[in-house]
Amino acid sequence: MASQDTSGSTVEACDPDGAGQHHDGPKRHNAPDGSDLNRLSVSATLHCMTGCVLGEITGLVIGTALGWSDLATIALAVGLAFLFGYTLTSRPLFRAGLTLSAVIPIALATDTVSIAIMEIIENATMLVLPGAMEAGLDSFTFWGPMALGFAIAFPFAFAANRYLLQRGKGHALVHQYHHAHGSDATHAH
Repeated sequence: MASQDTSGSTVEACDPDGAGQHHDGPKRHNAPDGSDLNRLSVSATLHCMTGCVLGEITGLVIGTALGWSDLATIALAVGLAFLFGYTLTSRPLFRAGLTLSAVIPIALATDTVSIAIMEIIENATMLVLPGAMEAGLDSFTFWGPMALGFAIAFPFAFAANRYLLQRGKGHALVHQYHHAHGSDATHAH
């Protein structure tokens, strides 16, 4: 069975369970294993970290520069981290021709757990290290704890991403759309 995405490209539907049934939607692949699973987990975690770092830096710089309270600054930084993370995930989905209503649940399922882990650990690190939130933007006392927080968060987010990927969830939901735009194939990978 085949369907069309918003770009008019045909997307094959398939039977992810091997039971001879067809499902609407793009072709799904088995979860990766071994070194592929670890490679994809690192990639997913770095992807998550990129959105988190961009949002955190932007939020902390704005909040600190404006003299906001720690709570207001962290709220802005966390909100921006989620926004930037979801935006980075959404870009290849839109390029693959998916509509906003199709992109939103994929982005939420893909990144929410990983971003939440990164944000909780990074912000907790900033709060517990004396002077980190009060330090100026030109101070190692500000940037060092932020880097430390992300370094501490990385293995936890990696473990969550690995767990989800192994079960065909998380970044496995978006992986099939990477590089789909402009290819001759009806689906990626």
